[in-house]
Parts: sequence; C-alpha cells; structure tokens
Amino acid sequence: MGLFSFLKNAGAKIFNRKDKEAEAAADAAKAEDMLKQRADMLGNVVRNLELPIENMSIELDDDKVTVYGQAESQRDKEKVILALGNVNGIASVDDRISVVTPEPESVFYEVKSGDTLGKIAKEVYGDPMKYPIIFEANKPMLKDPNLIYPGQVLRIPPLS
Repeated sequence: MGLFSFLKNAGAKIFNRKDKEAEAAADAAKAEDMLKQRADMLGNVVRNLELPIENMSIELDDDKVTVYGQAESQRDKEKVILALGNVNGIASVDDRISVVTPEPESVFYEVKSGDTLGKIAKEVYGDPMKYPIIFEANKPMLKDPNLIYPGQVLRIPPLS
C-alpha cells in the first residue's frame, strides 16, 4: 500500500506534551530511548485492539511510523494502519505489512466537520443506510457510530 498521511494533531492522545519536550531537551541516546518507548506505546495500541499481525515491529522517526509484519487479511492490515495513524502526533504511516490473502483495498476517508457515518455512506455508496458497513469496517477502533471526529481517517471498504 505505501505511505499514508494523517492529520498530525488529531486522534488519540497517547503521548503527552512533556514527552515531546523531554525528547527535544534530551541528548541523542535519551531521545532514541524516548522514540523506542513511544514506538512501544504504538505497538500497545495495536495489541489492545487485538488486531492479528504476526511479527509486528514498529519504528518511529519523529511523526512518521513504519510498521512491519504479516496480516492474514487486507482488512486487518488497513485497521493497523488506521489505528497507528489516528494517534495524535503521528503524521504518516509507512506500511510494510504483507498480506497472506489479498483482497480489494479499501478507500481511506478523512472525516470533515459535520460528517456522520450516514452522510459519508451517502457520499461514497449513494445510500445513507449503508453506514453500518463503514461502522463495522472500522471496529474495534470505533466503539459507537456517533463518535467520529474531524481529522479522523476511516476505512471505506468496497461493496461486495
């Protein structure tokens, strides 16, 4: 898939400002340790969502995440990319995940102010009542179809 861009200042806030300030003030060794800790935190985001990625490893370079591993499905791969990219402070995800069973790729959609899943479904599928498809495609990142926010990136799977 390649490199995906995200809104750096939107998303889950798993890193705090003090981490960033401490990283800037630290020497090279400490900064490297801080990046490793932040990469571990990003790995925990994926593990907590119980997304099945084998041999997953994550590298962090400032606001760019590179993720490696193997996914059983395209769906799982895309969910990992979104889980990482929808973290506050992450601007891009370089996807290096291989897929065992290839399938059509989803389209990624950035939520705009005033969007609802129904409005997005009408725009992409022509039918607002297909919003559950988008909701299901973004579980477990989405817990409620009414809790989306501007700047969040969602998977929009092709209709079968």
